[in-house]
Amino acid sequence: MNFFGISSWEFLLLIVLAAVLIGPERLPEYLTKFRQFVRSAREMAEGAKTQLKEQMGPEFQDVDWRQYDPRQYDPRRIVRDALGEDVADTLGVPQTQQAVDPAAQAAGVIAPVAVQTLRYDPDRATPFDFDAT
Repeated sequence: MNFFGISSWEFLLLIVLAAVLIGPERLPEYLTKFRQFVRSAREMAEGAKTQLKEQMGPEFQDVDWRQYDPRQYDPRRIVRDALGEDVADTLGVPQTQQAVDPAAQAAGVIAPVAVQTLRYDPDRATPFDFDAT
């Protein structure tokens, strides 16, 4: 059992400590105040819920609240669905499409040329951009 990150043993220790600090004379008074606080908080929550239902109207009953539960979302699936097929292009997957050589197209001969993807070459120095720094 866990209350706001406090285990049941810690909660029991807090109750005993409060009873000792408050004392037996004032304990009934503080318990009555605590009970009134819990009742008023519950009434305020119920009032807010009924007010929301009144303001939303009949559409409020039709809302499926389970679909808004954040525990059911898979961020990888959301990104994959949003990007669609663009993910394969970004990851450097070789393309199967072929490009047409412009010189061959101008000559009237259409010769397909394989598309080259850029790859990391550790032997080649990284270009330095003076405007970026």
